[in-house]
Amino acid sequence: MTHFPLTRDIPSTRAVFNLAWPLTFKAIMLHGIVVIDAWLVSSLGEPAVAVLGLSASIAGLLLGLIVAFSNATQIRIAQAFGSGDRVFLKSALLAGLTINVSVILAGLAVLALAAGPAIEALAHDAWIADQARRYLSVFAVVILAEAVGQCLTGFFNGCGDTRLPALSYGLAVPVNIATSVILIHGHFGAPALGVLGAALGSALASMVQVGFLAVVLLRTRRDLLRTPGWRNGSFSASLRRHLVFALPIAATFASATIALHVCGLIYATLPVNQFAAMTIIMPWVQVAGTVGMCWAQATGIMVGQMLGRQTPPEDLEVFLAAAWRVALLAAALVATFYAGVILASPWLYADLSRETQMTLLGFLPILLVLPFPKGSNAICGNTLRAGGDTVYVMHIFIWSQWLFRVPATAVMVLWLDLPVIWIFSLLLLEELVKFPPFHLRLLKGTWKTAPPEP
Repeated sequence: MTHFPLTRDIPSTRAVFNLAWPLTFKAIMLHGIVVIDAWLVSSLGEPAVAVLGLSASIAGLLLGLIVAFSNATQIRIAQAFGSGDRVFLKSALLAGLTINVSVILAGLAVLALAAGPAIEALAHDAWIADQARRYLSVFAVVILAEAVGQCLTGFFNGCGDTRLPALSYGLAVPVNIATSVILIHGHFGAPALGVLGAALGSALASMVQVGFLAVVLLRTRRDLLRTPGWRNGSFSASLRRHLVFALPIAATFASATIALHVCGLIYATLPVNQFAAMTIIMPWVQVAGTVGMCWAQATGIMVGQMLGRQTPPEDLEVFLAAAWRVALLAAALVATFYAGVILASPWLYADLSRETQMTLLGFLPILLVLPFPKGSNAICGNTLRAGGDTVYVMHIFIWSQWLFRVPATAVMVLWLDLPVIWIFSLLLLEELVKFPPFHLRLLKGTWKTAPPEP
C-alpha cells in the first residue's frame, strides 16, 4: 500500500491560515454571486428583489443538501489524507460524488413537482410568481453543476489544496457578473431578461467552475483514480460506510440550510419593503460570516488530518488554543465589515425606498454581536465533527433550529406581526442557545481519543 509522507509536527497558525484564506475567498465568491445578483436587480425595484429572494429560498434547499454531503466528504477526505491511505482517499472521493449526484437528481425531481405550488402560495403577485418559476427553471443547471463541483471542492480541500477551488470561483465569478449585467439589462443587443438574466449568468459560471475542477482532477490525480481496491472491500460496501459517516454531518448542514430557507419562505410573507431588506442583508451575513466559518472549517480539516495520524491529545490542545485566538480576531473583523455595509447601504442601494434603507440600519446592533458566538460555536462544531462526534453536533443544530428558531420565526411573522428587527434578532439568539452545549462537549475532550473511522 502506498502512503503519503506524514509529519507529527503541530500545525502552525500560518498553516491554518494558508488553508483558510482560499476557503474564505471561495465561499465569498459563492455567496457573493447572490449579493451581486441582488445588487444588480435592485435597480429594477423591490418586486424584482422579491423574485430573487423567493427563488433563492426554494433553490437553496437543494444547494444546502449539496453542501451538507460535500462537507461530510471533505472530513472523510481529510482523515484519509492524514492516514496516507490512497485506497481510502479514492473510495471517499468516488463515494461522495455518487451520493451527491444521486441526492440532487432526486431533489430536482421533487423540485419539479413541488416548486410551483410553493411559489403560488408565497408570491406577492402573479408577476413575481411567473418570474420565480422562470428563474428556477434555469437555476436547476446551477444545482446540478454544484453537485459535482462541491464534491470536487471537498476533495481538494481535504487534501489541503484549498487554492484550486478558490481559483475555480475566481474564474467563474467574472463570467457570472459580465453575463448577468448583459442579460439583465439587455446590453450589446442582447434581450433584457431581468431576473432571468441573473439565473443564466449563474448557470454559465457554474459550468465554468466545475469544468475547471474536473479537468484539474483528471490531469493531476489520474493515478489516484486508477488505484486498485476499495476501502471496505468493494465499492458498494465503501459507499454504505461513507453514507453512514456522512448522514449525521449531512443532517446537520441540511437542517441548518433547510431551516434558513424555511425561514426565508416565511419572510416572503412580510411586507415587500421588509422582505426586500431581509433579502439584501442575508447574503451579506453569509458573505462576511465566511471569514469565521472558513477559519473554523480549516481548523477542522487540520484536526481531521492530525487525528488520522494519531496526534497526541496534548498537541491537539495546543493547536486548538492558537486557532481559537485567531477566531476571536476574525469575529471582530466581521463585525467591523457588517458596520461598513450597513452604514454604506444608502449609497449601495440608492434605488430602494427610504423605508427599506432604514430597516437595514436597524439590523446593525445585532450584526455587531453575532460574529463572536457564531465563530466560537463553529470552532466547536468543526472540531467535534473531525473527532467523530457527529451525532451530538447534529442534535445541537437540529433542536436549536426546529424547537427554537423556526417556530419562533413563524410565531413572530405569522401570528404576532412583530417588526422585522425582532425577527432578525433570532439569528443571534439561536447562537446563544447553542453556545453552552457546544463548549461543554468540547471541554469534555472525548473527541481527542476517538478511534479512527473504519
